Amino acid sequence: MDTNLNGKVALVTGGGRDVGGDIARALAAEGAAIAVNYSRSKDEAEAVVSSIEASGGKAKAYKADISDNVQVKAMVAGVKADFGTVDVLVNNAGYVKYQRFVDSTPEDWKQQVDVCLYGAINCCHEVAPLMIAQNSGRIINLVGDSSRIGEANLALAAAARGGTIALGKSLAREFGRNNITVNTVSLGLIETSHSDPDFLEKNREKIVKAYPLRRIGKPDDVAPMVTFLAAGPSSWITGQVISVNGGFCMV
Repeated sequence: MDTNLNGKVALVTGGGRDVGGDIARALAAEGAAIAVNYSRSKDEAEAVVSSIEASGGKAKAYKADISDNVQVKAMVAGVKADFGTVDVLVNNAGYVKYQRFVDSTPEDWKQQVDVCLYGAINCCHEVAPLMIAQNSGRIINLVGDSSRIGEANLALAAAARGGTIALGKSLAREFGRNNITVNTVSLGLIETSHSDPDFLEKNREKIVKAYPLRRIGKPDDVAPMVTFLAAGPSSWITGQVISVNGGFCMV
């Protein structure tokens, strides 16, 4: 499949490790120049950049807290100055706190909503004018399945990412006339470097029983779908929520 990504520029939030890092490398392998956003994972982001450059690609790391609109403005301005535009935006960064709702505090609410919802809003708002001006673009939001079906102990993240789904559908309708597609990839449990190893060790057998494919997801299970949605052949797909979840939820 010709992805038509050669020469394109992709901004991947939370691109320094795990799912974001795999997405960044996968898009780079198709010829896109990659802006790797990070907030605290500088060393990991630089490692992703180095791996892309070692493979002959172009990449640069950009520090920004996506919940801060001022920092997002500066980041997008930097990407534009360095690469000329943004053709693909992958809103991958998130913050989730696993806890009972009654034990949560307003600070817990704010952190999750600020990153998971306002982060996507900030990035879309800054990148959209570039895409509208060039009459093309791809926006891909990543959420967890809890945002579609609900999940105990994830109420705040689910609520925030449910808003992200609504944002994506609305922007798909608004931006379609500008040849900009907006889609959402909804994930099951992905085992990453920041997963709780003790929890997984104790509960793995129970968890995998909820998945028809009988395993927990890996970061490289996600990148192929994101690459497809970023690519030319997906040009008539927009406003969709597509599951990459091992069959955990089939709604």
